[in-house]
Amino acid sequence: MTNVYVEPRPKARAEHEPIAYYVLEHANDAPVAGAQPSYQTQALAVADAKRLGYQPLVARVRVTDKGRPDHWRSA
Repeated sequence: MTNVYVEPRPKARAEHEPIAYYVLEHANDAPVAGAQPSYQTQALAVADAKRLGYQPLVARVRVTDKGRPDHWRSA
């Protein structure tokens, strides 16, 4: 199963600024084909990623780097 990243948006937000929505992306920042443009919750994004046959990864830290495996956990 291919990994996809459940990314919170906006990407560069202030310390207490809330997450507006989530997106599904590949490691190269390309959007996932067949996915919705955005999801209201992380759970909806994870469920859709699984429906599309991907292994979703969710952030462990606020500022993420897809090249750092310790920033992500399997959902």
